[in-house]
Amino acid sequence: MSASEIQKTRIINELRGFIRKLLQDPKILEQSLTIARQQLLEGNSPAVMAKIANEISDTTSVHIPEDPAEHSEADKLFLELLREVVQEEQALY
Repeated sequence: MSASEIQKTRIINELRGFIRKLLQDPKILEQSLTIARQQLLEGNSPAVMAKIANEISDTTSVHIPEDPAEHSEADKLFLELLREVVQEEQALY
């Protein structure tokens, strides 16, 4: 197995675990979106995204490392998707 295949397998496994958490506790999504909506009013700088990650970690069973440099690909993807969903919501208004 090549290094890129190993990396892809690791990311897929992490995403599977994360999706499992979401299915076990659907409130995580609504809490995460609420946090993102509130924080993204300040912009979408790396500092704001770090605040979102920290607040999600503090208020849900999802753990995202405090230091953005330690975010996994799945962490980055989740935060990016939250930002996109909130931006799409705001575009509708």
